[in-house]
Formats: sequence, C-alpha cells, structure tokens
Amino acid sequence: MAQEIQGTVADGYETVREEFAAFVASERPDYEGQLSAFVRGRPVVDLWAGDGVDAGSLYGVYSSTKGAAHLVVALLVQDGTLELDRKVTYYWPEFGTEGKGALTLRELLAHRAGLVGTDTGFSAAELADDRQIAERLADQRPFWRPGTAFGYHALVIGALTGEVVRRATGRTLQEVYEERIRAPYGLDFFLGLPAAHEPRFRPVQPMEPTAKQQALLDSLPSGPHTLASIAFNGHTDDPTDLVDLPNDRTVRAKGPASVGGVASARGLAGMYAAAISEVDGKAPLLKEDTTAEFGQLHSVGYDLVARTHKSYGLGFQATADAWHPFLGAGTFGHSGAGGSQAFADPRSGLAYGYTRRRNAFPGGAAPENDRLAAAVHRAALAS
Repeated sequence: MAQEIQGTVADGYETVREEFAAFVASERPDYEGQLSAFVRGRPVVDLWAGDGVDAGSLYGVYSSTKGAAHLVVALLVQDGTLELDRKVTYYWPEFGTEGKGALTLRELLAHRAGLVGTDTGFSAAELADDRQIAERLADQRPFWRPGTAFGYHALVIGALTGEVVRRATGRTLQEVYEERIRAPYGLDFFLGLPAAHEPRFRPVQPMEPTAKQQALLDSLPSGPHTLASIAFNGHTDDPTDLVDLPNDRTVRAKGPASVGGVASARGLAGMYAAAISEVDGKAPLLKEDTTAEFGQLHSVGYDLVARTHKSYGLGFQATADAWHPFLGAGTFGHSGAGGSQAFADPRSGLAYGYTRRRNAFPGGAAPENDRLAAAVHRAALAS
C-alpha cells in the first residue's frame, strides 16, 4: 500500500506533489523524508511522507551543514570582517606551518588547502569538536601543495573556516549562525541541537544496498591510506562510520560545521530562501555581488579525494554543475551523505530542501533529487 503524502503545495505546484508521490510509491515501505521549496521568499512546497513524520521532524543532514557554515562566512565577507584574498595566517598565525603559510581564505574555501585529514586520524571526540580538529590540522603537513589542486575536505572544512571565523570575531561559527541566521528566521536547521528539540530528531538509518549495489560499492578502489580514506577518517584503528555521526548526541549538541547539522527540509530551504530573497519582510541576507562571488566556480575538474569530476564555489558546491544542470548559473548549495540536498538558485529565486531518514545509495545527494528538483524548478519557471 502506497504511503500517503502529507503537506501542501501552492497553486501551480501540483505536479511537484505528483512527482513526490510517484517517487515515494517506488520506494521501500519504510521510506520517510521531506521536500520543501520557496520561490522568491514564498513557501510553495511543503511535503512529507513516512510513519511518525511531520514537517517539524529533524534529520542529520551531514554535509548539507557546510551550506550553513559558509553562509556565515559569506555574511562576514560581505560585512568586511573577512577578506577572501587575505592569507589564512593573517587571522590564524599558527596555521602557517608545514608550507601552508601562503594559502588564502579563498583557496581554503575552495577545498584547495590539501588538509583533508591528519596522518593518524581523529578520535570520535575530536570529530565532534571543531576546535580540536583545527588545532590538529594547524600542525599537519598538507597532502598536496596548497593551491595547486583540490579535493573534498569532507569532515574538516567547517572546522578550518570556523577557526578563521573565531579568530576574526571572537565568536564561534555556530554562535554567529545562531544569532544572525537561525534564530531571526526561526529555522529548523541547527548547528548544535538544544536538548529541548531532541524528541523531534529521527535517528539516521543505515544504507541497505541491494546485492548489485553492494557489488558496485565493493568494486570501488579502496585502501587504508588513500586520500579518500584519510578524508573520511577510515584509516584509524576505529574508522568512522558515517551513520554514527548524527546519531551521536555529542555531535548533535556541538554541531560541528562540516557534518553535524540537524534540520528539516523546511529549515534547509528556508535558510537558502533567506539568503537570496526577502522573507517575512526581511531583506535578503546576501547582496547580489556576494551571491555571485560565492556561487562562482572556483574549483572544477578532478577531485583528488572523490576521484571524479566535482565543482565547488566558495564553501558551497556549484550545484548546477555538480548535480543539477537544469539550474541557473551561479546556483549554490550543498548535499549531504545521507541523501539530503539544499540550494539557492538566485536567477529563478528558487530555494530547495530535501531530507530523508535512511542513507541513500550511493551517498551524497540522493538520486531522487534529480526528479524532485527538476519538478520544482519547472513549476517555479512557470509561476
């Protein structure tokens, strides 16, 4: 029996509901997830499916967290507090060891630092604490010459940029996010989940690949000391299991800025709506020049960690190139390992958010985002 689709869509977005219903009908019976979108600051899609789920249910969104982290950086650059072409050592002198002294903030944000992890890895306690990650990485020799190539800094980029934020402002990135972004808009997107909201959290469920999918995963090149293994902390005596991260209360409470965010789809989409549009009478958080700068392609080509083609702006994924080519040039956002996806398309005014509970195959933005985002985008262009 097909699951009932809950929630609402605005006039003209009925096809989005149909697409979501068709997808959910094709999924396993225990599927649960949420889909939300705003267009020019107006909510147009707010849908969910699954037993016990509602619009306020919260999920671990893994690297979609990076979007919140780097919206903070964009605001501080816009304010003049941070300068993209300053050396990182201007803010954080201790960072300059082992040949890292010439690296700029711009290069750091574009995943060009070569600091995807440490030689010996991180403990679980360290991965929950951005300050500890930053302290370890300040002494680490880069895995490639900074600025000459790029690779996904999966578990650490938020700690690195967060330390720059802390040195420049005297506040943690999480504190700035709470004060300037989450609280003013009442967003269900937390970098540090208060205990009072814990009952709303839906623990992540592990991926359950089919036999064919598992064979594909098993065929991928692997090794304990590859860049990919180092970047995902798989080279230690106690390798990190991605499912364990958001399911750990310490991680949820501290909200590490690379992977520790907890959100609903409405929270994800609402944050990007606030970034580019007037929402509830409030001016957009970002000016057009800032969205253009942070959405501009900075690292495009072969990603040394992912070992495939990837595209990044400044702290954000270049979503139109990396995931959804039908979106407007300059679209910026971030996906998460469990399947979440969120982005802003300034040209159409579209802000999109998607969450799901069970980790999707093969990782990153879940495949259904292709059809769901395309349906929302078509409706937005027609509205």
